[in-house]
Amino acid sequence: MVNRDFLKAGHPPTLLSAFLYFDLSFMVWVMLGPLAVQIARDLQLDAAQRGLMVAVPVLAGALLRMVNGIAVDRIGPKLTGAIGQLVVLAGLLISWWFGVHSFAQVLLLGIVLGQAGASFAVALPLASRWYPPEMQGIALGIAGAGNSGTVFASLFAPTLAAHFGWSNVFGLAAIPLGIVFVIYLILAKDSPDRPPPKSLPEYLRVFREGDAWWFMFFYFVTFGGFVGLASSLSFYFNDQYGLDPVLAGYFTAACVFAGSLVRPVGGALADRVGGIWALSIMYGVAAVALIVVSFGLPQAWMALLVFVIGMLALGMGNGSVFQLVPQRFRSEIGVMTGLVGMTGGIGGFYLASSLGYSKQLTGSYQAGFLLFAALAVLALLGLTAVKSRWRTTWGAASGLGRI
Repeated sequence: MVNRDFLKAGHPPTLLSAFLYFDLSFMVWVMLGPLAVQIARDLQLDAAQRGLMVAVPVLAGALLRMVNGIAVDRIGPKLTGAIGQLVVLAGLLISWWFGVHSFAQVLLLGIVLGQAGASFAVALPLASRWYPPEMQGIALGIAGAGNSGTVFASLFAPTLAAHFGWSNVFGLAAIPLGIVFVIYLILAKDSPDRPPPKSLPEYLRVFREGDAWWFMFFYFVTFGGFVGLASSLSFYFNDQYGLDPVLAGYFTAACVFAGSLVRPVGGALADRVGGIWALSIMYGVAAVALIVVSFGLPQAWMALLVFVIGMLALGMGNGSVFQLVPQRFRSEIGVMTGLVGMTGGIGGFYLASSLGYSKQLTGSYQAGFLLFAALAVLALLGLTAVKSRWRTTWGAASGLGRI
């Protein structure tokens, strides 16, 4: 709980600015998804191009997380975040002023918006470095709650596009981003306990660990499923059930809200019953949900219900993965956060793009959903294969919680 000791221990203005920066950044990161129906109609994009359009910001955000993570070590989180926000603001304002008139231009904008998705690697260390180990959970929980910004994109972007045109949404989005940027410059402050920069061999050392690859794959499925669906569901509901862009955005927002809300719940559940057990359940639930929706349910509300269940499982899975990572990689948590976060974004790119290509090549989204469900099953099997070794080695010695 946020109590007096917590408020005295850290730097609340920095924590607030980190949350706002993260929240608004995630809002614009997935903005092309809720606008996909209107953009695809005006630019005459096919299903594969539409899927790639919403997937590119996710991939760019994934790759830029590692860049931002290194920059945080070298020049500090505040300056890194300020540069990132300026890049995103410039991209939005240029797109609004000159317009987006081709598929190539919308992909270029998607790359710029990827910088907003990379805010994960900045906002979390900016906030967490102010707090002692026993308060890291609540500090990261508050800063990390910024992933709820994806809900705002689904709620407001289609409605604003219907009233003002989708290109003007880019200019409108720059207004709250600009306000948050000013707040960030005034309130955010780097911690005096800044650790020394890591060398390149230190960044690469974790690649020798097989467990690092397992964690990257597990997050590829959980966060990849979450952000991939958050980017794709607007055009899915429009195409599959004929919902208008605004209503499709509301349906998407409900799914994204469910997945965002329960991330801390997943971590708490993992603390209670063990991360491996919790994660196993969530992979099973997510796989079943994706298989069910792949067959094309007859009513949109039925699909909404199943997607909400799937997003709940994926959102809780995100929290469960990061309940386990610090126990295994306690001294390499910064590097592992960047790597795991990067592969999660790559998973989102894969899901969003595969749904578009599935529709383009087969006339149905089924293959895309079934392939990702198969990855969830593979993750479950992998988790089953390593759990005994984990529990008898680092899990038994960590002393940080149940696995």
